[in-house]
Amino acid sequence: MLDGDEGQVKIVVTDSVTDDLSFEKELLGPIGTLEIFNTSDLSTIAPELAECDAVLNVYAGPISAELIETMPRCKVISRYGIGVDTIDIAAATRAGIIVTNNPTYCIEEVAEHALALIMAQARKLAVYDRDVRDESWSLAPGKPMSRLKGKVLGLIGFGNIARALAWRAEGLGMEVIFSDPAVTEPVEGFAAKPASFDEVVAQSDFLSLHPPLNNATRHIVNAKTLAAMKPSATLVNVSRGPLVDTEALIDTLAESRIAGAVLDATDPEPLPETHPLRQLGNAIVTPHAAWYSEEAMALLKRGAPSEVAAVLSGRAPKHVVNPEVLAHCRADIATT
Repeated sequence: MLDGDEGQVKIVVTDSVTDDLSFEKELLGPIGTLEIFNTSDLSTIAPELAECDAVLNVYAGPISAELIETMPRCKVISRYGIGVDTIDIAAATRAGIIVTNNPTYCIEEVAEHALALIMAQARKLAVYDRDVRDESWSLAPGKPMSRLKGKVLGLIGFGNIARALAWRAEGLGMEVIFSDPAVTEPVEGFAAKPASFDEVVAQSDFLSLHPPLNNATRHIVNAKTLAAMKPSATLVNVSRGPLVDTEALIDTLAESRIAGAVLDATDPEPLPETHPLRQLGNAIVTPHAAWYSEEAMALLKRGAPSEVAAVLSGRAPKHVVNPEVLAHCRADIATT
């Protein structure tokens, strides 16, 4: 175990996905003192962060360069989820802080949710459901409709979730293409073909977003991107809301310049009650629920605490976002 000042290791939980923190207490209690909060404003716990050896984090942020400079003891910041866009990774690396995430806990769930949204759009399920609830019983509102077999699914990003979606879509007979600067060749086991970003946007019947959110990908779907899509195409976002310029999307949907958008991630979140995306008939929106299943929740709850326990016990964590930090990190961990 690594000792903090006065021999006391301090672990801060900024926020959590559940009120049940029994696993954290059982695993980390023998290592140090847990200070548990439920805040979205990290300035309210700045004194605690300044003295902590580890941080467990869900949504609270940002964990900025300025904040990191005030955390001289911190050895690890561990996110419960996948995305790390609320953490200044470069600043953490400079400071010698290991950043971890949990990249595999909900791969199946998010891929299934994306496919469910695609199928709901293709079969006009939301349209028919609304129509029947309005006491109608007609085929007409869903016309025209086409089968998914032979349609093009375009993926922006080809990481774990995108590949899980590709595998499912290929099973339905869809053609899959993808654009990912880190993956420029076909991947063994997949029929999916690499293409340029512009080609994927222009050719897709369903354009699904799967890149990490960073400065390069923020508003990767904007007015120009939307204008380049087929008029019959649908935008799919189960990743991060700010990947899409929301105002540009609203304008595009309001004028029916694309067929629709199916979204589990929006900007902002949650959507205000009067937000246009709640009103548009060619948008299907779910409340950032794609990640959830009981199985995923169990994995989510265990991932971040296990990584913190590893670092504070002198072991290398499994999922390091900034592996270059291991050469000069504050933690005394075995790297072999």
